[in-house]
Amino acid sequence: MSSLKNHPFHLVDISPWPILGALGAMSTMMGLIKWFHSYNNNLLLIGLLITSLIMLQWWRDIVREGTFQGLHTFNVTLGLRWGMILFITSEIFFFLSFFWGFFHNSLSPSIELGLTWPPKGIQTFNPIEIPLLNTLILLTSGLTVTWAHHSLMENNYQQGLHGLMLTVILGIYFTMLQAYEYIEASFTIADSAYGSSFFMATGFHGLHVIIGTTFLLVCLIRHYYNHFSSTHHFGFEAAAWYWHFVDVVWLFLYISIYWWGS
Repeated sequence: MSSLKNHPFHLVDISPWPILGALGAMSTMMGLIKWFHSYNNNLLLIGLLITSLIMLQWWRDIVREGTFQGLHTFNVTLGLRWGMILFITSEIFFFLSFFWGFFHNSLSPSIELGLTWPPKGIQTFNPIEIPLLNTLILLTSGLTVTWAHHSLMENNYQQGLHGLMLTVILGIYFTMLQAYEYIEASFTIADSAYGSSFFMATGFHGLHVIIGTTFLLVCLIRHYYNHFSSTHHFGFEAAAWYWHFVDVVWLFLYISIYWWGS
């Protein structure tokens, strides 16, 4: 096959990662089922290991294509931008379902909930303690990631590095505080519709924070190795978009579930 082409698009090479990634995801889900029913997590750990290794090698190939081989042309990055926009849109609807369930139960609590919200016996979190601190942490991280983005556009390597480092540290700090909050919770996911709504919404948001922190950590490593320029840094831009989405979702969670809902 000739390496010459007369179009600006990237036709990807044959890769083993999609099928192997699917097998890793299947192993992880089967491992979860085995863990829930047999209290044995060995298959889950193997599945997570396979998935992590596939992610590492797949991302390595994409970084190589976009950074060193010059295959991410303007048309390719335009497609990537639309892909990220549609992905974030799908995530908005994902969280919309949790808010819908929460407001359905809270605005018209059923007889099973005692016609009150929060249901009797649920001791809610104080919204001006850890939840408020976490809100300040995420708002600050939104500022630091914007600082890093502007530094990158102005070719300021050091400030971009510092902004990304602070954002990653704040993301890890948020996750640690949420883990502490879960440990100290007086109710569980099995405690009425309140427990289900609370842990599903905040738990999936916490998972998105972990994913976003990983995304930004990869960008930090790439920035350290000078993979980005002022005009070619969509990998970082996508991470920043995702992080701002995570910030906005948390603001809605804090206002509706922690503050109004308690």
